[in-house]
Amino acid sequence: MGEGRLSQVGAGKVRDIFAIDDDRLLLVATDRISAYDVVLPDPIPDKGRVLTALSLFFFDLLATPHHLLGTDLGELDVPRDWMGRSMMVKRAKVIPMECVVRGYLYGSSWREYRDGGGPTTEHLPRGLRLADRLEAPIFTPATKAATGHDENLDEAGARNLVGDETYEELRRRSIEIYLTASAHAAKRGVILADTKFEFGTVGDELILIDEVLTPDSSRYWPANEWAPGSDVPSFDKQYVRDWLDQSGWNQSPPAPHLPQSVIDGTRARYIEAYERITESEFADYLRGVA
Repeated sequence: MGEGRLSQVGAGKVRDIFAIDDDRLLLVATDRISAYDVVLPDPIPDKGRVLTALSLFFFDLLATPHHLLGTDLGELDVPRDWMGRSMMVKRAKVIPMECVVRGYLYGSSWREYRDGGGPTTEHLPRGLRLADRLEAPIFTPATKAATGHDENLDEAGARNLVGDETYEELRRRSIEIYLTASAHAAKRGVILADTKFEFGTVGDELILIDEVLTPDSSRYWPANEWAPGSDVPSFDKQYVRDWLDQSGWNQSPPAPHLPQSVIDGTRARYIEAYERITESEFADYLRGVA
């Protein structure tokens, strides 16, 4: 993607960040996709627009302070391809902690629990199964790694990192957002198994930043395919991971090219997540930003 007349100030695996002025940034969600911390050579068409559209939906739904200012790029000289995948946001001082909320025991948390316990499972009872619904959502923060994997924190480590007062507020806010979003999804036949949030401060105000409740930052399951004790298919890049796992790739760069069927199947899963959660057609969103 070109920069237009904006100066690029950051780039993640999926997002590019541009400075508008001293108070505003432009977040551009690309179609890049990563797996095992490696950006794959093939993009997933419209993935960035799905992430942006779902973030916009939830920023509107949630009753919590956030960084979104708008999506009108009229004042900016930007490529046409940025339409529908860009958010104008407040500049914030990022809190260096991923705020992860888990409502089900799955993924790395399940592996940790199965192998004897650790930071994300320190408060869980014994006897739980893979994909079990937890009695109450748990807050399992992690460090924000600039490169490589984030590292899970136990409660003491998290409190030490951000302070007791900030920890309590992040925990309260994160679980509150999770409960709101999971209740919304459940009414539409979708389980929000876990998700992660990022927060920052503008002055003295703590606000929600980055993307929110997308298939990249959350694990969504079709409710009718969930069964405790077994793996559950998800509306995210698991389709890609499954193909990579059977391809023989050693998870080191460079990653192999994806077959067109995997690209198409992954795009379809992202779009299905958007349409089920918002109860609107993705094609309508695309027409609205054309």
